[in-house]
Amino acid sequence: MHRRLPAEWEVQDGVLLAWPHADSDWRDNLEAVARVFTEIARTISRFERVLIVAPKIESVWAQLDRSGTDMRQVTLHRIPTNDTWARDFGPITVLEDNVPVLLDFGFNAWGLKFAADLDNRITGHLARLGAFGTNKVRIPGLILEGGSIESDGAGTLLTTSACLLSPNRNPHLDRQGIEQTLGSLLGAHHVLWLENGFLAGDDTDAHIDTLARFCPDDTIAYVRCDDPADEHAAALMAMESELRAFRTADGRPYHLIPLPWPRPCYGEDGHRLPATYANFLLINGAVLVPTYAVPQDAAALKILAEIFPDREIIGIDCLPLIAQHGSLHCVTMQIPRGVLP
Repeated sequence: MHRRLPAEWEVQDGVLLAWPHADSDWRDNLEAVARVFTEIARTISRFERVLIVAPKIESVWAQLDRSGTDMRQVTLHRIPTNDTWARDFGPITVLEDNVPVLLDFGFNAWGLKFAADLDNRITGHLARLGAFGTNKVRIPGLILEGGSIESDGAGTLLTTSACLLSPNRNPHLDRQGIEQTLGSLLGAHHVLWLENGFLAGDDTDAHIDTLARFCPDDTIAYVRCDDPADEHAAALMAMESELRAFRTADGRPYHLIPLPWPRPCYGEDGHRLPATYANFLLINGAVLVPTYAVPQDAAALKILAEIFPDREIIGIDCLPLIAQHGSLHCVTMQIPRGVLP
């Protein structure tokens, strides 16, 4: 059997979102963050379907309808949730002989940092409601978040050792064991490990989707800090050196494209927030790019337009999202073609 994890730029059926609500960490700025989610859903609905889970769906439907969202593209499911980080508790879809199989990995809130009992059950709940049609849903028995891995669609994964080797995730597996498991479950035969790189304020133990992203044609877009006085400078410079040393499965260097370093953003209590342009989302015909109301936003949009010349580049104001230490890619999970009925 040939098994592979599709690249994000491959054709999709839709995107999964988990809507913010008053019983989540968003309670204090719910109105602002709901506007961000509405804009994300409205934009995605121009290109593909939007699958939304929420404890209460009537108000979500009304808000989307008022926003100009194409409601023919929206499906809502009433499901209880802890939070909104669909990237990390949503299904990871592999293709087995080109047939989609949804993997329901365990989610323990980035190494037991927060409550996750409801979010860990969302994929199974959706499957029982028929959201994935007749496609198989498999429970691998491994803790793994979608934001922790990047796939080129051809058997290479990019990840970070700080996350995947965290003792609160899969303490029974060492690096070799993780690689063997990813090979078996995702068809990965080439795993690239970053030992350096972090974002202050990040809860995920250095998810790869905040630092470096696979793009078509053996390209990696990555964050580069151009301020030597910044607390990230040394670690990101070391990460850049690692990326330069990486080789494709057939031995060629990657085409590396640095993304701008946004002006620092801070929370109300003064702690630094993990703003990053690497947290973009690829959908059919478009790239949704997080922006933060800083001067570097325009340069980030321009660079991603050069990487994806055949897609519409759309900025989404994600300043409210990073208040809870995530961004645009973190709150979305793409659903590949052939999954949604």
